[in-house]
Amino acid sequence: MEEFLQVGVITSTHGVRGEVKVFPTTDDAKRYSKLKEVLLGEEYDAPVLHIEGVKYHKNMVILKFKEYGTLNEVDKLKGKPLFVTRKNAVKLSKDEYFVADLIGMRVVDEAKQIGGVLKDVMQTGANDVYIIDLDDNRELLLPAIKDCILNVDFVNGIIKINILDGLLEG
Repeated sequence: MEEFLQVGVITSTHGVRGEVKVFPTTDDAKRYSKLKEVLLGEEYDAPVLHIEGVKYHKNMVILKFKEYGTLNEVDKLKGKPLFVTRKNAVKLSKDEYFVADLIGMRVVDEAKQIGGVLKDVMQTGANDVYIIDLDDNRELLLPAIKDCILNVDFVNGIIKINILDGLLEG
């Protein structure tokens, strides 16, 4: 499991008082209102930035960090990712997972004797779609619904799936 979870990327500066625009990479951008700190990178010695102001504008979050007070100071942060520790991550409900924890897991459909590796998760309006690289070099797009995702076993690193009829053709 990943120790650090990405919550955004600094895209640009905002104003002259050291604020930055952040593109949120989290399902709920409003979570920034509850965050007290973020890490500037995912290394163990990454600088901790303390959030002292949060605003929302269109699809962006505007943050003010205690450590920075001017436009020139935050200009060098453009393009940098923001992370939180697992301790500061949002609490998940039953059958909810962090995408970062799922990527790379082994995927098996015992009934059809098909396996592969979860390459990515595509977020759509209705439900997520798992992008799976199958062992036979095909790609499977599998909806992340209860009929298809039977079990996620983090201990053994295996996702047990059911491939509905018609999903492998084409």
